[in-house]
Formats: sequence, C-alpha cells, structure tokens
Amino acid sequence: MGKVRHANIKRVAKMLLENYSGKFTADYETNKKLVEELVNVSSKKLRNLLAGYITNLVRIQTKTSSVKSSQ
Repeated sequence: MGKVRHANIKRVAKMLLENYSGKFTADYETNKKLVEELVNVSSKKLRNLLAGYITNLVRIQTKTSSVKSSQ
C-alpha cells in the first residue's frame, strides 16, 4: 500500500511543478530548500510533505520519460 496524501498537498505540489518545473530535481534536500523559498510554509512538516511529494513526482516523470525514449 502506498501513502495517502491530502488533496491540498497534491494541489500545491502540482502547481509548483507547473510554474517552476525546471528548478525541481530528484534530490529531496534541494527540493526542500526550494519549497521554503517559493512558498510561505507555516510548518516544517508541511514543507517536508510538499518536498517529498514533489521529489516523488519528479522521479516518476524521469522514469516515464526514460522508458518512452528507450522504446
């Protein structure tokens, strides 16, 4: 079973990826710093949830793009 994330985490993360797609990488620590700079986050937990979800989405995007390019 996978983790269940709240809709607001998903919504904000997808918005950030659409607006700043070139800045985010598959590295969690880098994304954590970027989230802190780009969004006024009220807590560390919220920042970490956003950074983790963005990292997961970026890794999925790189996997699917590498699979498509190899076919």
